[in-house]
Amino acid sequence: MTVIEPLTDIDLPLADRRDGKVRISYALGGDRAGQRLFVTTDRLSAFDRIIAGVPYKGQVLNQLSAWWFEQTADIVDNHIVDIPDPHVTIARSATPLPVEVVVRGHITGVTDTALWTAYARGERTIYGHDLPDGLAKNDPLPQPIVTPTTKGEAGTHDTPITCADVAASGLVEPGLWDRVQAAALSVFTRGVDRGRASGLILADTKYEFGLADDGTLLLIDEVHTPDSSRWWVAATYAARVSAGEEPESLDKEVVRRALADVDFRGDGDVPDLPPEVWSATTARYVDAYERLTGATFAYADYPAAPRIARAVSTLE
Repeated sequence: MTVIEPLTDIDLPLADRRDGKVRISYALGGDRAGQRLFVTTDRLSAFDRIIAGVPYKGQVLNQLSAWWFEQTADIVDNHIVDIPDPHVTIARSATPLPVEVVVRGHITGVTDTALWTAYARGERTIYGHDLPDGLAKNDPLPQPIVTPTTKGEAGTHDTPITCADVAASGLVEPGLWDRVQAAALSVFTRGVDRGRASGLILADTKYEFGLADDGTLLLIDEVHTPDSSRWWVAATYAARVSAGEEPESLDKEVVRRALADVDFRGDGDVPDLPPEVWSATTARYVDAYERLTGATFAYADYPAAPRIARAVSTLE
């Protein structure tokens, strides 16, 4: 069997390189001034750490996000301009807002900032929201809620904050924050509806918003991908939850659980996981893409870096 080397880094002859957990971006000039080029790598992060590289993961994230940006453009503007390569997006430059906007429709999770983690400790007012007694892990919430976090620096954890505190602290201007919350809930509803039609449940998701140079509010980064969202298979959800099992997921939750099973929650050395964890992760990401878009996933050629370099060299 051919071993595919995942795309975990790339060096392009462009200015102003910036590295995120998964994406590498560069500034573009000339006719594309005011735009940035984003390479979505195959890196997988969990518990705010880079864990591994997973082949085709970056392609799924990039192309699925492009699809979702198109599907939600009537709700809120977004930063996308072009997709010159399966791993590459050209986007409008934007100044990201200093909060991550997490919308939750179910109570679940294993991280320190997860809703279920706090609820299981006995908390009933979480992120400023009053939750009823009697909820079990993976139950639907009475209605979707926004649970923002501040953005931790590389290698540090995000910090929970209430919606009221986002505006009160000056992180985001109150009127703008109201618009962000409304857009996030509307985009989440669009995701829930599409997921239902695709046999999937959108349990929760994370959005990033930014401001363009002219002040336009933009949805940026990625939308409803297996990285940013918890997608569950609807057909098996009820039976598995009734049996006390975790929902069947098409996201990176399988990696989080495997790490949590060996008591890794972000601190210390990253443990080795079996190869089947990574092959199963690729399969889940591709499955999510095909179910949601209704299109067959076209596997791009590897190694990815030379292909990306060729695509970038043709940009005007």
